[in-house]
Amino acid sequence: MSRNHIRPWRNIDRRKSRQIHVGRVPVGGDAPISVQTMTNTATTDIRATIEQVQRCAEAGADIVRVSAPDEASARALKQIVAESPVPIVADIHFHYKRAIEAAEAGAACLRINPGNIGDEKRVKEVIRAAKDHGCSIRIGVNAGSLERHLLEKYAEPCPEAMVESGLDHIRILQDNDFHEFKISVKASDVFLAAAAYQGIAEATDAPIHLGITEAGGLTSGTIKSAIGLGNLLWSGIGDTIRVSLSADPVEEVKVGYEILKSLGLRHRGVNIISCPSCARQGFDVIRTVEALERRLEHIKTPMSLSIIGCVVNGPGEALMTDVGFTGGGAGSGMVYLAGRQSHKMSNAQMIDHIVEQVEKRAAEIEAESARDAAE
Repeated sequence: MSRNHIRPWRNIDRRKSRQIHVGRVPVGGDAPISVQTMTNTATTDIRATIEQVQRCAEAGADIVRVSAPDEASARALKQIVAESPVPIVADIHFHYKRAIEAAEAGAACLRINPGNIGDEKRVKEVIRAAKDHGCSIRIGVNAGSLERHLLEKYAEPCPEAMVESGLDHIRILQDNDFHEFKISVKASDVFLAAAAYQGIAEATDAPIHLGITEAGGLTSGTIKSAIGLGNLLWSGIGDTIRVSLSADPVEEVKVGYEILKSLGLRHRGVNIISCPSCARQGFDVIRTVEALERRLEHIKTPMSLSIIGCVVNGPGEALMTDVGFTGGGAGSGMVYLAGRQSHKMSNAQMIDHIVEQVEKRAAEIEAESARDAAE
């Protein structure tokens, strides 16, 4: 078993929600929190969109959302869905007929925005299409596009308005005997989003899709998302997440996993524990970590690696990791395996050596898991 196992004092009690399915991916209940992203290619550029979906899936995306702004895009979904390794969510705004066309094209889920999808009659037509084609639905409330009557009632976007919008659409779905839905109440303001999510979590047992919408660029958006989503996840709220960044969608997937990994909610790949470096470092920590992040991207097995520049914290961190390296002196450092000192290695050779040790340990963990499953 990997040494980054969850300890009792790190457990998070997740909110009890109903379970639905987005294609073959379970969402809610006791299912793992799924990681989503969204393509930013023109949907009508089918090859480019499929290629991006595949890259996102390789990075770990469980579900990918694709925008269907027009009829040609909705038609393109059929081939995209056929070649996608993960379920596709069709993102629908303004034109309810695009939702119907997306369902016919094989989308696993339809994302509709209560603020712009139209009246109840149109929503009922979308529900009928979802039933006919086995789609789930995400009710996607957004602070930037609330219904006019709610803005008039509350004067501005606020948690109460967002929750009311979501519950109004839940009622429509339930009145039409449709229960395969999840809900989101997104805002770009962390406080507004958190309050809205807390309110909707108390008001329904529907699975919740978490996101801080329009969070910003790679650095600022990652920080904002980590604060907003981390706070909600820590309190047990959230069944699926999307980190919204003005960046490559693959980066959204990576950040999403890092947030979940930091809370012990999902593990995938190598969790690198490294120091910021200082004058005590026995090797170039920053360059080494950058190289290892690139070289270890192919590892999917959950495991831990510590890269510490000196002996102040190095041995202690290595006790808790599968593989570790601590800087020493005279151009070499100590390699730790399963928390124990193993052997010295020169700084010049240590990157290749660490990659070899991580790959070996990953294979051992996979073999152990296979044996456990067979017993």
